[in-house]
Amino acid sequence: MVETTSANSVLIQEQVSQLLVQPLEAASVVLSSGVQIFDTAAPLRIPKLTSGASVGFVGESEQIPEADVQFGEIQLMPSDRKSLKVLIRFSNELLRQSVIGLDATLRTRLVTDVSRALDTALLTGTGKDGSSVADHSITGIINQTGVQTGDLDVTEADSLLDAIALASAAEVTPNRWFINGQDFIALRKLKDSQKRYLVEQDVTAGPTYRLFGIDVTVTNKLDEGTAVLADTSQVAIARDIAPSVTLLSERYADYDEQAIRVVTRYDLGLLHPEGVIVLTDGSGS
Repeated sequence: MVETTSANSVLIQEQVSQLLVQPLEAASVVLSSGVQIFDTAAPLRIPKLTSGASVGFVGESEQIPEADVQFGEIQLMPSDRKSLKVLIRFSNELLRQSVIGLDATLRTRLVTDVSRALDTALLTGTGKDGSSVADHSITGIINQTGVQTGDLDVTEADSLLDAIALASAAEVTPNRWFINGQDFIALRKLKDSQKRYLVEQDVTAGPTYRLFGIDVTVTNKLDEGTAVLADTSQVAIARDIAPSVTLLSERYADYDEQAIRVVTRYDLGLLHPEGVIVLTDGSGS
């Protein structure tokens, strides 16, 4: 039997991984920052200890006191979590006449579109629509319950040290700054008393930067005046294990066009909310 696109419109999982999932992990500033990713299409419950046991010294033949610990859980990917969806149309003439591989072009476009939407949701999503009504979308890092907050002053590096102090007080070792582009340039200009830039650049690793020994990720998905300091290992992301990439060869037949539809679902939660410090500019500028 001859295999055709109409008979095999939905790509297999391996093809989906090569087309979308793997490139998306590299393109997304959040997914590539060291977060924990759990593949699941069903609701996910991650248990965690909310309080530890009381440990003390006990003498010989003395009764060991009982200890009680409190358990909690993080619930991700509820059944009503909305999906990320995109539809790309292209003409059959383009398919036949393309000088470069159309599959590579579409992959780039898909990864770009989905990564932009995903990063915006993972960083700043509110989980609500424009009228502040819950719409079952992602609640981003800066809007998660329990995160620490602080002031951001891009003219004074001490505000960043204050954020690191908050992390240390919570016994967290942060490993990533997420900073808006304009704020980053302002910070990039800061120098110490010996006229040395505070933002370190690793000349052996391309355009990578470190601020007080912590990697910096520049993203305009954060508004100017907002920055995040985080231990990204405390960020849990649930990814639908079966993203769907479907070729629609008949839907636009009267236009002599085809389309690719992508549907995938993500969710985000914090294993240790105190491991995230959200900084905002309190000057109102």
